Amino acid sequence: MQSKKMTIYRILIVGILIVLQAWWLVSSVLTLSSTSTVVSMILKVLSIVVIFVVINSRQNPSYKLAWVVPILMFPVFGGLMFVIFGTRRPTKRLRRRLNDSWAMLKPYIGENEEVLKKLKKENASVYGQALYLKKFADAPMWQNTQTTYFKSGEENFPYIIEELKKAKNFIFMEYFIIAEGRMWNTILDILKEKAAAGLDVRLLYDDVGCLRLLPFGYYETIRSFGIKCEAFNPFVPFVSAVMNNRDHRKILVIDGETGFTGGINLADEYINEKKRFGYWKDAGIMLKGEAVWNLTVMFLHIWNALSPTDKDFDRFRPQACGGAGYGTDGYVQPYGDSPLDFENVGENVYLNIINSAKDYVYIFTPYLISDSETISSLCLAAKRGVDVRIVTPHIPDKKYAFMLTQSYYEQLMDGGVKIFEFEPGFIHAKCFVSDDTVATVGTINLDYRSLYLHFECGVFLYRTGSVMDVKQDAIETIARSIPVTRAMLKPVLQKVILQAFLKLFAPLF
Repeated sequence: MQSKKMTIYRILIVGILIVLQAWWLVSSVLTLSSTSTVVSMILKVLSIVVIFVVINSRQNPSYKLAWVVPILMFPVFGGLMFVIFGTRRPTKRLRRRLNDSWAMLKPYIGENEEVLKKLKKENASVYGQALYLKKFADAPMWQNTQTTYFKSGEENFPYIIEELKKAKNFIFMEYFIIAEGRMWNTILDILKEKAAAGLDVRLLYDDVGCLRLLPFGYYETIRSFGIKCEAFNPFVPFVSAVMNNRDHRKILVIDGETGFTGGINLADEYINEKKRFGYWKDAGIMLKGEAVWNLTVMFLHIWNALSPTDKDFDRFRPQACGGAGYGTDGYVQPYGDSPLDFENVGENVYLNIINSAKDYVYIFTPYLISDSETISSLCLAAKRGVDVRIVTPHIPDKKYAFMLTQSYYEQLMDGGVKIFEFEPGFIHAKCFVSDDTVATVGTINLDYRSLYLHFECGVFLYRTGSVMDVKQDAIETIARSIPVTRAMLKPVLQKVILQAFLKLFAPLF
């Protein structure tokens, strides 16, 4: 109870400080520009220069438009706002540490050329996807891996507990959200026990993701149990855009042999122990075998950027922990995405699946706030006869995000895409499945934050048994959902105006 009060006080103080800073910044600029013609002219020239910089940048056109419009509307401080808030990459210090960490890890990634050659003979299109992820996400394709798909958090949770109890060497955990309750407390008890037994137990959590849920300096509490812990990109009450770059991944690696990822965070609503927004529909996947190495590398990359710890990374490979003979369940390729570069890996994986589909594409996403490329690809797929179905929430967690999501319905439906809203509640799963052959399960939403600002991850699957499990889950979920009809899209002037405003500035949210 005391920690909850402290968390509320922290949020209140942080909110007040940010509002005061924003008020001071705006009022100072307006005062200076109104009393000094020179200052006003300098700020207007800055805005003109910024517009040219934005237009000539490699950013998404929607992002450019979202900045150019307000700069033109408010030329006195529009350019200055971009200088302060316009960056979409982490701080130079964090980038340097992440790049240094990656430089140490990259030699350990491996090639798996034989797997790629075999895949090329089987399916040239999927080979192209796998090659792209190898080249631009440093994510090898693997066989010798078993996969298990979970269609809910409560289905996934017992497997997490079972595998944690089996741990003999190390446990790595990286999560966007952690909240005290049955789920996290059960896991924490096991982590304490394993750390006391001498295992290497490490926990990464996102500081902003847990801002409302954990007390300040929670990592110190975790460290007191003998568990190594770091908070990613700690939140500071200062007006800045660098707080936009969050670690949205959900990764659990046990002994290098077992890995979990998906949409499921460590809080009770994810296992429906706590009711929020109706029934919480999520999805996760468990890997056992060589492909877990990709998840391990993702974790070690961020961990060693925050807390340089490791020199020999080979000791974390599955084989080093005694594993062998996992059996082959198709092709498995875990991959990551980050704002460190201009390569939109998560979005490109989705686009490749859509553009290669022949029969169907079924999609789960909590937010449908995407750019013109994705919307056009979805419509084009439907127009060439592909059965494109998208499931979004019926009970939203954020009203503005839901309104934005609905603003895309009409355009997609005009293109032949079928939209469904998950009637029992909120769908938080992020899954694509297509043609009974390929699927991806991960953390990546169809919104600007996931696609361009956050550290994310997913698992690309080809001809694994779990592909058909994702399809079956999609069929069952669609049956429990409401088909969106044109009668449901009756325009209300106020709503249309608000949607247009939100749509314009969606890339900045």
